Amino acid sequence: MTASKTVATDPLLEARNVRKTYRDGERTLEVLRGASLTLGRGEYVSIVGQSGSGKSTLLHLLGALDKATEGEISLEGQPYASLSNSRLNRVRMEKVGFIYQFHHLLPEFNALENTFLPGMIGRRSTAALIERARDLLTRMGLGERLEHRPSRLSGGEQQRVALARALMNDPLVILADEPTGDLDQKTGQEVMDFVLSETVGQGKSLVIVTHDPAIAARASRSYRLESGQLSETPN
Repeated sequence: MTASKTVATDPLLEARNVRKTYRDGERTLEVLRGASLTLGRGEYVSIVGQSGSGKSTLLHLLGALDKATEGEISLEGQPYASLSNSRLNRVRMEKVGFIYQFHHLLPEFNALENTFLPGMIGRRSTAALIERARDLLTRMGLGERLEHRPSRLSGGEQQRVALARALMNDPLVILADEPTGDLDQKTGQEVMDFVLSETVGQGKSLVIVTHDPAIAARASRSYRLESGQLSETPN
C-alpha cells in the first residue's frame, strides 16, 4: 500500500516556526530552528534526516511529549500552548498514538495485555478493552499469539503489538519513530504494510521518522530535517 499524493489544505496537525533549544552548561544547543509542517486528515507524511538532526525531538513536540521553545503546534486547530496539563494528557492518551523502534513492550505482560493497557486509563469496561485488543491483534495476524509474552515473539510480531497498542484508544494521528529500523528488510516491509493499512487505510493520519528512502517514498509528502529546519522534498 502506498499513500495517495495529497496536500493538506485543512491541517489536522500543524507546526509553525517551531524552535527547540536545550541548555548544556553554559552552552545553548539549537535542535530545531524554525521547523514548519502540516498533516492532513488521512495523510501519511515522512520525515528523513541524519542521526542527531532532531527528528525524534520534533516527533515528541508534535505528540505533546515536550514543549517547543518558540513557535506553535496545533491539533485540530487547538494550539498545545493554550491547553492545561490535564487536557494535554488527554491529547497524548486519546488523540495521538506512538510507535517506537524498540517497541517498549512490558516483558511481564502478554501481547493482549500490552495492547489493552493504554485503554485502562479511560472508563471502558475490561471486557470491552479485551475485545478491542483481540480484534486489533487478530487483524494483524496475531490471533494465535495473544497469550505470548514479548520474549516469545519475533521482532516483527513485537512491532505489530506496538502498533495495536498505539491504535487502542482510536487516535486521530499516529507518530512513528523508526518503526522498522530494528527489523530485516522483509519483516520491515511487512510491518510497514500493516502500519499503512491500519492507519492511513482506516482514515487516520500518520507521521513516520525514518532513515529508509523506500519508506519515505511511500508517503503522500516527505520532509527533510537538516540544520534544524524542515524542507518539503519531492517523492
